[in-house]
Amino acid sequence: MGRYNVMTAIPYVNGRPHLGHALELVQADVLARHRRQCGDEVRFQTGTDDNALKNVQGAEAEGITPKEYVARVAERFASLREALDLSFDDFIRTSSDPRHQPGVERLWAACAARGDLYRKAYSGLYCVGCERFYTRQELTGDGLCEEHGTTPETVEEDNWFFRLTSYQDQLLDLISEDRLRIEPSSRKREVLSFIHAGLDDFSVSRSVTRARGWGIPVPGDPDQVIYVWYDALANYITAPGYGTDDVQFRHWWNDSERVHIIGKGIIRFHAIYWPAMLLSAGISLPDIIFVHEYLTTNGKKISKSAGNTEDPADIVAQHGTDALRWWLLSEVARSGDTDYTALRLVSRANEDLANNIGNLINRTVSMIHRYRGGAIPPPAATDPDVAPLRHARESASATIGAALANFDFRRAVDAITAIGTEGNRYIENARPWELAKSERFDSLSTARLDGVLAETIATCGEIANHLAPFLPAAAERIAEQCGRDAERVPEPRPVFPRLEVA
Repeated sequence: MGRYNVMTAIPYVNGRPHLGHALELVQADVLARHRRQCGDEVRFQTGTDDNALKNVQGAEAEGITPKEYVARVAERFASLREALDLSFDDFIRTSSDPRHQPGVERLWAACAARGDLYRKAYSGLYCVGCERFYTRQELTGDGLCEEHGTTPETVEEDNWFFRLTSYQDQLLDLISEDRLRIEPSSRKREVLSFIHAGLDDFSVSRSVTRARGWGIPVPGDPDQVIYVWYDALANYITAPGYGTDDVQFRHWWNDSERVHIIGKGIIRFHAIYWPAMLLSAGISLPDIIFVHEYLTTNGKKISKSAGNTEDPADIVAQHGTDALRWWLLSEVARSGDTDYTALRLVSRANEDLANNIGNLINRTVSMIHRYRGGAIPPPAATDPDVAPLRHARESASATIGAALANFDFRRAVDAITAIGTEGNRYIENARPWELAKSERFDSLSTARLDGVLAETIATCGEIANHLAPFLPAAAERIAEQCGRDAERVPEPRPVFPRLEVA
């Protein structure tokens, strides 16, 4: 049995959750559920980044305190657990969790002891939306932040800086040799290219004045607060106990497989800044950073700043959790952005779930009731016509395992729809309705019909097992329809009703 620690990025809580947050959470949830199913000890962590300047601005716009603001908005993110049927084990809020500040302070002290923190005056172009400085070369031709389409403000400060330049060669070696594995390979090449171009030290604090007093104070320097990215990245180690519980920290950080699931817009922070901070502090690095692409609407990134967001809870209320999870897993590309529409979601759910898997289950249970009074017949002798179906069933576990090890969620779910396709094809070829007409006169037809029904109900049970990490609630419904370990099946009920676009 292995030990697996999967962590999502933690979003700013300056607005309602959107579909991009749902993608990351569902991907991490599938990985966690799959590894639990394999018998591993698993920890799935997520949370919210509360200490950003944009959260302060959001609170000011509403005339409330930052504490009140982030508490209210963070609850919307926590409530995605029910809407998306998530199984996370830990949800950390960086402004209020008692584990966080002691861990951040310990990390700061470790980097300081290494000689990697120093203070200097600085002037630069700062995007509040990204919470980062940009060079002019990194902006668009119009001088805008490409991510948010806004003009960065000129900021002059005297801040603490981290000696990122000290770790350039070490990072190149770690990433080139996949000791820090970045997936997919295109993102690994992007990070290596950025490092080869030369790294600069980066600011890790802000003045208390500009931060409006919101954030974790710099130890020994009350006029400064720790920069939100330094603070937020530390959540990955503070939640499992860095600075508060050494035993738990060793268990879940030092002695586990450590996986980050992040969006491509924050790759520099996670694949360069964060590993350098850990190297400075003498802490083990993550093993894998998986970088997912963006979801878009009409070709534009879905984001709060773009104003084109749709709350995942609202999508679930209209179309159901199964449909949303399935679309995120079956339609979102491993490379390249994916455009979301309700029509695409509904079409995919109807094609794969209602018409394929759902149809197989409903017709199988219905035939067992019609032809055998609900009693599950015993398995029959080997049927040569069933070979393609059995191959789809028997190869699915290996295909799903290999696909998820490579973060290829689309390939993983394709292995399950392939079973449904072969199951429906097998029924069409076996024509059990004709065998039922003939069995009154032909005992061979009775045995053959028993074999077909036994084979298809076994197939439905296999689908439930394979589907559990992807659509856990649906997998439970299918298992119930298949009678679980009983000798009879219940009355048939649709497990995937067809959907309509409003």
